[in-house]
Amino acid sequence: MIIKNVKLVNFRNYSDLDLKLSEGINIFYGNNAQGKTNIIESIFISAIGKSFRTNKDLELIKIGENISTIDVNYVDSNREGNIKINISDKKKVEVNGIPIKRLSEILGKVYVVLFTPDDINILKGTPANRRKFLNIMISQLRPIYMHTLNEYLKTLSQRNAYLKQIKFENKSEEMLDIWDSKLAELGIRIYLYRKEFIEKISEKIQKIHSKITNEKEKIEIFYSFECKNKDDYFNNLKNNRKSDIIKGSTNYGIHRDDFKININDKEISSYGSQGQHRTAILSLKISELQIIYDEVGEYPILLLDDFMSELDNERRINLLENINNNQVIITCTDKKFFEDISAKIYNVQNGKII
Repeated sequence: MIIKNVKLVNFRNYSDLDLKLSEGINIFYGNNAQGKTNIIESIFISAIGKSFRTNKDLELIKIGENISTIDVNYVDSNREGNIKINISDKKKVEVNGIPIKRLSEILGKVYVVLFTPDDINILKGTPANRRKFLNIMISQLRPIYMHTLNEYLKTLSQRNAYLKQIKFENKSEEMLDIWDSKLAELGIRIYLYRKEFIEKISEKIQKIHSKITNEKEKIEIFYSFECKNKDDYFNNLKNNRKSDIIKGSTNYGIHRDDFKININDKEISSYGSQGQHRTAILSLKISELQIIYDEVGEYPILLLDDFMSELDNERRINLLENINNNQVIITCTDKKFFEDISAKIYNVQNGKII
């Protein structure tokens, strides 16, 4: 899969940009706050529909303007395609010139794997960070997943609101059956998707990590949520009702699940060194890359946002050895990391690309 060109109008600090990309490695270098990450962000939005930097779409519009446009032309082994996103008070998306009704319909058109400096903290941060990682990967390969997740979160919000009504307005507890049944139906679907992809990661990550560490480390990934079926999910919700009413929130479900990674039988979040965290996230992301290829027969576009600065030379080499067939977009402040590789190099200066 290749992105041929990206057109931006009033996006972040770009007034009018028409950027043609190489099929191989593209390097954008320059000082901080010049607009390098904005390029990667626009491509990510064209694939996922949302930014990885903000939840507020209006922040994407250039200061002083009312509307912003992202226009991406891509090609895979079967077809050429176009995604156009207009951002104003409302976000409007067209795929090949046809407006889409739901944002989730954009998924599965352009496949990306994103590395950012914040990814180093996925394994030692909160469970929400790890769920976000899973959500992005799964939604690209199973577009219905994001629709199901959004329905789940909407139902969860309604249940939490009703829990507060029970606590403060003496509403009937029996009415919780309505939300619990719906949560169980949606939750078990999401659980099965996540369980499936944790297993896929497990198959990949052990071999990848062993190679990166010269067989010095054994890595294992575990999903920390168990559920047999819809009835089991429903019964767990029901058994937790008294506690949920007191707290005014739902304390069982896939919105609280997690996965953990062990290195040499020790949990990395508690015992891992900074170097081990870097290597483990590298293995995790390369696993994601390979899973996408196995699923769709296309290599995803690799987005590396100032990530190389987080890696030592050995880890940079290990990463580059695993991305020979991908289109790669890299941002950095110093291009010296890439002096020995073939790449198209762009200098970014205050919203201008040279």
